[in-house]
Amino acid sequence: MSNSVLEVEVKAALPTNGGCAVFLGSDEKAFVIYVDQMVGSAIMMFIKKLPKARPQTHDLFGHMLTALGAKVQRVVINDVQDGIYYGRLILLAENELTDKKIIEIDARPSDCIALALQFDAPIYVGRSVWDQAEDMTDILDKVEGFQIVEGDEIS
Repeated sequence: MSNSVLEVEVKAALPTNGGCAVFLGSDEKAFVIYVDQMVGSAIMMFIKKLPKARPQTHDLFGHMLTALGAKVQRVVINDVQDGIYYGRLILLAENELTDKKIIEIDARPSDCIALALQFDAPIYVGRSVWDQAEDMTDILDKVEGFQIVEGDEIS
């Protein structure tokens, strides 16, 4: 990958009133992408490696990719405009019908993140996106510092 992108990791995914806040970042900085409740739940389940009674939408899509000889190679959050993030899903397909083939698909960053977690694929952020994103490291540190203890008291 060129130096026009940076590798990030999912630092946390936290429920909000309107959906879910997904914190992405590195040791240098963390930023937030707000996603809808359904995809946020999927991301949280992939992070925590929770078993599911039945396959969810991202599970189904992942199983279909695998059955077709494809996998998520990487995802790139490549643009942000008016607070809306844009992503690219990079697939590697290799099966009896085709030699190695790289496929790039426009996708919501939330779906990209869920699939990257499912396939243990790296997540990259474009340098311009990184530079525009507000650093939310302090907020993340504060939120991670809270613990729910017996009696639902926050300490």
